[in-house]
Amino acid sequence: MTASLPVSFALPAGAAPVACVDIGGTKVAVAIVDARGVQGRLVEPTIKQGASDALARQVLRMIGASCQAAHIAPGAISAVGVASCGPFVLNQGRVELSTPNICGGLAGSARGLPNDWRTAVLEAPLHDAFPRVRVENDGVAALQAERRWGALQGIDHCAYVTWSTGIGAGLCVDGRVLRGKNGNAGHAGHMFVVDNADALCGCGNVGDLEALVAGNALPRRFVEYADAAAILIAAKAGDAKAKAIIDGVCRIMGRALYNLIATLDLERISLGGSVFWHHRDYLLPRLQAEIRGKLPALTDGCTLVEAGLGERVGDGAALALVA
Repeated sequence: MTASLPVSFALPAGAAPVACVDIGGTKVAVAIVDARGVQGRLVEPTIKQGASDALARQVLRMIGASCQAAHIAPGAISAVGVASCGPFVLNQGRVELSTPNICGGLAGSARGLPNDWRTAVLEAPLHDAFPRVRVENDGVAALQAERRWGALQGIDHCAYVTWSTGIGAGLCVDGRVLRGKNGNAGHAGHMFVVDNADALCGCGNVGDLEALVAGNALPRRFVEYADAAAILIAAKAGDAKAKAIIDGVCRIMGRALYNLIATLDLERISLGGSVFWHHRDYLLPRLQAEIRGKLPALTDGCTLVEAGLGERVGDGAALALVA
């Protein structure tokens, strides 16, 4: 189920341009959106070295470069929408990231990140530079984009789940988006779904969902494969060992999706993220099979679908915060 995309995510004629920032554990994407649509889109690897404000400085520099590419003065930007991986902590009311795939101080040197950050400063420097800034968990922002333009339009009990470098979700019940005390509702990647002590998550947990099935977890657990894509490609080609790995991974991920359905009484889950999206034809039926028939009173009437916005869900997520 794939929705038709809005034309270039364009703003109405005469609307002031906005900056859209998508922060993940692997990359940062920045674009300017105005009446012409998405302009000056830039993508860089997420900075993980230097002082704890290095990521904020990267975002500011990229916004400036994106403005230049779009032929827009930075002073013309009316708002900045930031869809970022979390969790978040609040420092004097401003969001800082306590993100397992960015902050090396959470799990320590065993995780291999090149910094000792407990948090990465983010929101405060952006507020110093721009008149309006809105930061949301990327799962929550993507949920709003999928409800506005994608596969969750008209659905009041739903979730967006990303299976990428990390695992995250945005949740909606009775038409209300759930956020929680610090904006961290939906961090399903840090739930425990099986007993397993062989996988260290960047948050410091051992054996949580993200440590077991996330894109950067799979090559750490199965070192004979270069990355998650290599395992999936081998599985699809009929390699018995790779297929057994992916079947096990889908069993774990399917349990997590079932837990969301059972807890929130959902009617649809939209799935995205790089691990899922590039192999959705192989993964989606396996995830559906893990849910089908389990306590029908809760699971009947709930469907798993691919994200309507596809690979553009990140752009839509940030735009949904400020458009």
